[in-house]
Amino acid sequence: MTTGKMSSNYATISNSPQDTIELGRRIGRALKGGEVVALSGPLGSGKTHLIKGIAAGAGAEDCGQVNSPTFVLVNEYTGRLDIYHIDAYRLNSVAEFEMLGFDDFCHAGSVVLIEWADKVESALSNIECIRIGLEHCGRTARKINIESLPDHIKL
Repeated sequence: MTTGKMSSNYATISNSPQDTIELGRRIGRALKGGEVVALSGPLGSGKTHLIKGIAAGAGAEDCGQVNSPTFVLVNEYTGRLDIYHIDAYRLNSVAEFEMLGFDDFCHAGSVVLIEWADKVESALSNIECIRIGLEHCGRTARKINIESLPDHIKL
């Protein structure tokens, strides 16, 4: 579920965790609700930093509490939107992902952020997602590719 027409792609190099968080803030400020953001990339590529920024931009009340929900699988943050942060790293199947209540998280007043989305790709195949890939390109630099940005998100 995503509101708005999906139309553009964006690519950038982030030179620091702070740059990655700031990009996330810009994305988060533009979110309207109803978006699903699927993040993929190797360990340490900045997925959680980007999500910290997205949560801050979407008005999360306590961004210091934003961390990867590796063991609890889903964190919820309260802001101007309901923010659901799912970590699919430890999931063994798409069925486990669906049992988390993914469908219930997707509504017009929420944003769903999925780390390790490549592990549950088949569950996302019929959903319009903002897809973000991160990869290492230096000690602190990261290449960030964003696909299927809705028209209302201008980066």
